[in-house]
Amino acid sequence: MNILVIADQRSKALWDYFEPSRLEGVDLILSCGDLPPQYLSLLATFTHAPVLYVRGNHDDCYKETPPEGCIDIEDQIYEFQGVRILGLGGSMRYRDGINQYTEKNMRWRVFKLGRTLKKQGGFDILLTHSPAYHLGDGEDLPHTGFQVFNELLDKYQPRYFIHGHMHLNYGMLKRTQQYNNTQIINGFEQYKFEYETGRRL
Repeated sequence: MNILVIADQRSKALWDYFEPSRLEGVDLILSCGDLPPQYLSLLATFTHAPVLYVRGNHDDCYKETPPEGCIDIEDQIYEFQGVRILGLGGSMRYRDGINQYTEKNMRWRVFKLGRTLKKQGGFDILLTHSPAYHLGDGEDLPHTGFQVFNELLDKYQPRYFIHGHMHLNYGMLKRTQQYNNTQIINGFEQYKFEYETGRRL
């Protein structure tokens, strides 16, 4: 399965110079947030691949203008071709905003998913806007990662943890890193990878 990840900044190849052929071979699109809804809607229009999204801290407009033709997977596990994807958007709360959370708030969201997580037997991909604590996050409050994400990774050992929020032009940030059995991907702008189907860790 070929997956396209997008986050935080529109790719010129997928917006300014867009051609439908650029989406050929893509089976699934995952958005980590902080992108205009019109951008997601454009991609959904020119592909048969589902466009799944979580919201970033700058996506308050999604409440009034949700991306058309796309699937909001906040606070749920969405299964696509046998791959279980858990969506938890938003950032650490640093000012008013409907997509910002304290650590306690985020823990409550995860707690409410307990029955679903048990029923599903975990998940294969964790899709978020913010990173996990000390796994590619920042030192300032707006870019601090959530500790409960670390706990989800430790307990369920998903194959992938995909997040946005940390722009690769901020400094010494890695596109990918390994954490136990989980590959972490920073989805800034766009990133493609192949998900090997047919097995679960």
